[in-house]
Amino acid sequence: MKKIAVVILNWNGVSLLEQFLPSIIAYSPEATIYIADNASTDTSIEFIKNTYPEVQIVINKANYGFAQGYNEALQHIDAQIYALVNSDIEVTKNWLQPILETFEKEPKTAIIQPKILDFKKKNYFEYAGAAGGFIDKYGYPYCRGRIFDTLEEDLSQYNDNRTIFWASGACFFIRSQVYKELAGFDADFFAHQEEIDLCWRAINKGHIIKYNYQSVVYHVGGATLQQGNPRKTYLNFRNSLLMLTKNLPKEKLYLVLFTRMVLDGVAGIQFIFKGKWKHFTAILKAHFDFYALFSKAYKKREDFQQHKYYSTKSIVYSYYIKAGKVFVK
Repeated sequence: MKKIAVVILNWNGVSLLEQFLPSIIAYSPEATIYIADNASTDTSIEFIKNTYPEVQIVINKANYGFAQGYNEALQHIDAQIYALVNSDIEVTKNWLQPILETFEKEPKTAIIQPKILDFKKKNYFEYAGAAGGFIDKYGYPYCRGRIFDTLEEDLSQYNDNRTIFWASGACFFIRSQVYKELAGFDADFFAHQEEIDLCWRAINKGHIIKYNYQSVVYHVGGATLQQGNPRKTYLNFRNSLLMLTKNLPKEKLYLVLFTRMVLDGVAGIQFIFKGKWKHFTAILKAHFDFYALFSKAYKKREDFQQHKYYSTKSIVYSYYIKAGKVFVK
């Protein structure tokens, strides 16, 4: 058994596997490579068996989405470290070595993210993770190298290995025992922000999350669900509220939730003015579905929540009012 398993979740993504699997196979001699397939109906499985017989395949019974898809598949994979990698990721030579060295030297580090750059514009950071993630007081995620839709050029400004709040699910390394301790991703999320929820729960249990700039990958982004898709809007707004309900300190829970829902209303009005009615209705649906799931999410709260969870009070205020377009250390 190799120490690390690279696990690629796939659903009808044969074209992505054809394009991106070769780099993973070429540059991952330290790992056993798995395809976790969410009951694809295209030729994905046939392609893997015929072209890369050395790649292991785990087939899920249905399309469980990102969260439950990994939960199901990882039950059948034995490794000390899971590398959960999107099917639209191109890796680079020696990308695994810095990660393995960090895990070896830092036993309290449970989760690691590499530097994630844009596949289409390789000198810029990519939206989903960039140089490591943080959240503000109201649960809005942002990254070093990416705040909302502003992406920074990689000028080595984030060439440091440091503690972060959340690691991107696009390329997500986690110790298997920690994944099991946390019972994996929350399946109610289906997709989007489940990795932030898992990281928050890990921090509440005393684990450390790191960013390692020496490991570099390139991400297409939006290959499975485009940024402007109303479904993505729905999942992001609903899952943010679920995440806050589960992880906020109790004394801050209701005030922060109320403020966040007001801010969501403002975002909905902006969608109306832009003529994006499907996105407006996506927010409405997200809120109604959150109300239905609130009790269930509340029951998932742990006994302890860290009081200091945010790095800035309001990234919305900083970005739109103060014009703070880049991460401030």
